[in-house]
Amino acid sequence: MLTKRIIPCLDVKDGKVVKGINFVGLKEVGSPVEMAKKYYEQGADELVFLDITATSDGRKTMVQVVEDVAANIFIPFTVGGGIRSTDDMRKLLRAGADKCSLNSAAVRNPDLISEAAEQFGDQCVVLAVDGKMREDKSGWNVVINGGRIDTGIDALEWIKDGVMKGAGEILLTSMDADGTKAGYDLPFLKAVREEVRVPVIASGGCGSLKDFYEVFRENAADAALAASLFHYDELSVGDVKKYLHEKGIPVRV
Repeated sequence: MLTKRIIPCLDVKDGKVVKGINFVGLKEVGSPVEMAKKYYEQGADELVFLDITATSDGRKTMVQVVEDVAANIFIPFTVGGGIRSTDDMRKLLRAGADKCSLNSAAVRNPDLISEAAEQFGDQCVVLAVDGKMREDKSGWNVVINGGRIDTGIDALEWIKDGVMKGAGEILLTSMDADGTKAGYDLPFLKAVREEVRVPVIASGGCGSLKDFYEVFRENAADAALAASLFHYDELSVGDVKKYLHEKGIPVRV
């Protein structure tokens, strides 16, 4: 059985790691390089770095910060935010990223997914989807620009389309759960798992050891991403893995 992955996420703004609720009320919590080193030493399986205001500010991801982080860790490293072209991806992959996460730019130009998969391989292409439950509860819509714009696009249809175009992994963030610490959005995750056969990373809402256990027990995701729990030292990656191992969930200890 494949081991389940634990992935800390660095949401970066102006070169600093930040955290908020539903992407607002952002507070600085530290340096990307120092935090990346800490999580690597704790046994993180991968690391995700998201330049969360690059798209809304109309600028590109900070290549220098990516280089600095990559030089200090030796685990798969995904970078996203502000990527608009395969040239942007090439620069980030050269700077040390292993995968690139496409979000708003892919919604605006879906061919970017297939172009990226063709040039770099689908293992390098992570389709990041921020989804929000529709008001009539009939399903989820894709939201972009850090949750600011509801595209009206059905999230499940978009994810299926993205995988057909060559996305090798889905990073699914529930905007309803993000920052609430009320647990991962299991119905959303399970709905996605029923539609695609690529790995799914759960993001948004983790608040306790039990939440990690539940998302894996329910087979709702292949990996679990968390930010504030780790940033504020409420839990370490090692704590999570020890707990999951004791509960019979396969993890790399």
